[in-house]
Amino acid sequence: MTQLDRKTAPAFNGVDNIKLIKPQHKQLDNGCNLYTFNAEGQELVRIEFIFSNLRFNPANPLLNVAVNSMLTDGTTTLTAAQIADKVDYYGAFLQVDYNYDQSQATLYSLTKHLQHTLPVVKEILTDSIFPEKELNTYVRNQQQKLQVSLQKNDFVARRLFNEALFGKTIYGLGATPDDFNALTQDSMQQHFSAMYQPANCTIIVAGQIDNVLVQQLTNTFEGSWRANQPEADTSQPEIETAAGRFIYQEKADALQSAIRIGMPFINRKHPDFAAFQVLNTVLGGYFGSRLMANIREDKGYTYGIGSGMGSFKQTGTFFIASEVGADVCKSAVAEIEKEINLLKTELVGDDELSLVRNFMQGALLGSLENIFSHADKFKNLYFSGLDYDYYDKYADVVKNITAEEVKALANKYLDFENFYKVVVGKY
Repeated sequence: MTQLDRKTAPAFNGVDNIKLIKPQHKQLDNGCNLYTFNAEGQELVRIEFIFSNLRFNPANPLLNVAVNSMLTDGTTTLTAAQIADKVDYYGAFLQVDYNYDQSQATLYSLTKHLQHTLPVVKEILTDSIFPEKELNTYVRNQQQKLQVSLQKNDFVARRLFNEALFGKTIYGLGATPDDFNALTQDSMQQHFSAMYQPANCTIIVAGQIDNVLVQQLTNTFEGSWRANQPEADTSQPEIETAAGRFIYQEKADALQSAIRIGMPFINRKHPDFAAFQVLNTVLGGYFGSRLMANIREDKGYTYGIGSGMGSFKQTGTFFIASEVGADVCKSAVAEIEKEINLLKTELVGDDELSLVRNFMQGALLGSLENIFSHADKFKNLYFSGLDYDYYDKYADVVKNITAEEVKALANKYLDFENFYKVVVGKY
């Protein structure tokens, strides 16, 4: 028997290439695109029905999110309780999700029960009616939640930041209680009919898949599901950023101040996106980042601080966010500026850059643990209009980026004077 050498650390091997599972594609004759990711194992399947959001309507800005949220609240033949009971009876799970660019309904089900669960999904995607009683309850609950959230400094700071960067668009929406009053059953029904049509739908299936399952999906969602509206308008208005770069909302009794700093940014399609993710990780993208080491560990100004990037269809964002003691807010902002300037003037050390490279490569591999993860990676590519070589290029950039390239990126993009700075609390 070979004895393990516990005194010598195992060799570390970088990521040479990313072996992603690619889907099978079928377009239904009603224009709906079906992508399937097959994996052997348990007889479980995840089916996502994804729709691009309609053009933002300033007069009724909550239509996209409200319609998606209430998809399971009733059809002409099923109440919300009956929908839940039908899904629960077969051990399935049905949820709705909303983001800036898409809305979706997701079904988790054993494949042997799809003959019972798929018709329920079909009904909510083609026959939701947004009952008046449920709509009134939704409006009342959301208004109450919003009133509570508006007392939280971090929530207000995020709203003010998004509105400054993206204006009165779907990306900058900061709902008011009155906005919920604009929702009516008729307006939601019209929005639903225009948006939830097959040509605006992408179905992504991951799990144990065979020809029988594909045929079940085709039979359920092809023949009788036809568009009864003009083509969905999924364009969005032009973004207008705010003129002022510093937004301050004072709260005299605040013990903590919420800080949000950043700018409109490149999205995943930009050639610098992957490299900037390395820079972002160094600055504030993981627990060992410079912002955490300085502002949390050294200064003790906060429990947590981080930076991040968002990639959307029309735009992107880079941001730094934290809540700090109200008495040290100015000092925290000064330390953030200091860390940014260091990245622009000094090279990242070899050990630090190596640690970040290893962390990011490990995170990428760890994000591919099952077939659902591979489907999620595909969604990033599909809705960004990218090819599969994106992840090979990403891995290559992370593995080989130099300290000089990181410094050059910092000088290209990190202009603290032109950042939007939002403070809610005391400053």
